[in-house]
Amino acid sequence: MKIELLPLNAIKPNERNSRTHSDEQVADIAKSITEFGWTVPLLIDEAGTLLAGHGRLRAAQLLGLDAAPCHRKVGLTDAQKRAYVIADNKLAQGSEWDEELLRLELKDLMAVDFDMGALGFDEDELNALLMQDPKPEGGGRCNRGPERCGRCARARAGRRLTDRRRVGAGWASRHVR
Repeated sequence: MKIELLPLNAIKPNERNSRTHSDEQVADIAKSITEFGWTVPLLIDEAGTLLAGHGRLRAAQLLGLDAAPCHRKVGLTDAQKRAYVIADNKLAQGSEWDEELLRLELKDLMAVDFDMGALGFDEDELNALLMQDPKPEGGGRCNRGPERCGRCARARAGRRLTDRRRVGAGWASRHVR
């Protein structure tokens, strides 16, 4: 796969892209590019028309970048290009989160004071995820301990869900910059 660095003005947004990106989502994508750099190139056809990456293109423009990495996909028919634009957006919607593993990852990132804003979750989503802990199998007390269970950690620290001034693994607000 060959990646080309192209000026943003050489990349043509696809006028028939049916997926939309809010200004808030574009800002989130820009945060991700700032934090991690370009991890996925834009996908363009032979003529430089965008097939995938409309949100990333807008984020690059928001950041004032001059160029973006692109992969030029050649050989698709017009019907295949149009279908791919839809498929690329739709197929990602079929995935789901393993919320327990996600919760553990989020807590580990918070423990090292990582900027949670670069992940694409808003503060309410993070708080909802971090405040939901799995119930122990068979009921009763959890035996995983505070390092692996947010409910145990909150109980040990005496956190109250209504007090954002308390510092703890459950509050995303201090980690969303």
